[in-house]
Amino acid sequence: MVSARRGATTGTALAALLLVTVGCGPVADRQPKDLRVGYDSLDGTLAVWPPRGSLARDAAATAGITEAVRDWRSPVDDRVHVPSSGILFSGQVAGSALALVAADVPGEAASWLLQLDRDGQRWRVAHATEYTDPGYLVYSDVLPVRQPEGRRYLTSARVERLLGPDGRVLGGADGVTDPVAVPGCRAVELTATLRPTPSLPRGRAADRVLDLGTATEAPRYPLVRDESGAGKRALAGLDTCALAGERGPFGSLPRRLGDREAPRSAPESWPMAKIATRSLGEVALGGGEPGDLEQLSWETATGTMTAVVYRPAGGGTPVVSPADRSTTLQAYHLPVPGQPLAVLTWRTRDASFAAPPGTTRLVDRPGLVVVEQTDAKQTFSLAGTEKTWYRSLSAPR
Repeated sequence: MVSARRGATTGTALAALLLVTVGCGPVADRQPKDLRVGYDSLDGTLAVWPPRGSLARDAAATAGITEAVRDWRSPVDDRVHVPSSGILFSGQVAGSALALVAADVPGEAASWLLQLDRDGQRWRVAHATEYTDPGYLVYSDVLPVRQPEGRRYLTSARVERLLGPDGRVLGGADGVTDPVAVPGCRAVELTATLRPTPSLPRGRAADRVLDLGTATEAPRYPLVRDESGAGKRALAGLDTCALAGERGPFGSLPRRLGDREAPRSAPESWPMAKIATRSLGEVALGGGEPGDLEQLSWETATGTMTAVVYRPAGGGTPVVSPADRSTTLQAYHLPVPGQPLAVLTWRTRDASFAAPPGTTRLVDRPGLVVVEQTDAKQTFSLAGTEKTWYRSLSAPR
């Protein structure tokens, strides 16, 4: 399986175009119907995902892992395509059996990271996370491992070293790191150093990724690419569990697969890369001292999403809006306690903004209007020289 990454295009992703899928067979002996062990991809002569772990050459373990993966179903009852999937690790970690599988689920056009353990002699899928870009898992270089004693990570053969949130080098064996202290609801940054390869002739000194926290619920994938470091700055001081909630930016737009709703799948607003923020200025909301109003943006599998974040003066709890797809006139419900607000933003010059008659504008600046949100549906417009954009907000639930 070779597929181009959508959305999260980085130098590493472009390097994936140079990966070669080996046509002459798997990297480890297996039965014809078993999962491959490792993944049949090369960067020059380097096997990016070679067989890893003490059970990588164990035929019985491979067969048991394959059976468990074949029996597993996604939240919408799709199954794994075994020939284009692979076991990235199978062995003992902290005295327990562990297997990690990059699973291709064609019906959802998604990559799944399946984490398996063993109950007696029987393997089972214990945890499954979804990345809504086909092929991403085998083109990535750092993958999350959920463990009772803390987060671990599996690194590709391109990784020379991985720095943890404290900036220290993480130890480990067979590509699996030692446990890492990652908070439940705070984002922390990891930094990988990638060795020189044909696809990255100079290597890469700082390949950054954010971990959104150990409380991230399946099937939401907890790692987000952060090439510039802007994501770390944007999420500083924010509760990622609140961001992931049903009314939070990352969790508020449910996924649809064709004409089906998929409430147990990763939300359509779940971030993949390029989390960033821009200041909208200081505003006084909720009757308090002026605080900072920011616009948060990020890339998903279906395009750019945005939201607003209000950081009250004095270090109070930030207030976040649901997600809004990136468009010319952005409209947000901002649930400030005791004073629900509608926030409208735009970046078009020479445009005229209009609100419903009788609307009180609490903030009225070029590119930013804040009004009280009423129980009635409110429709706003932005008239440019050749086009007028309309946005409506209903009463908050």
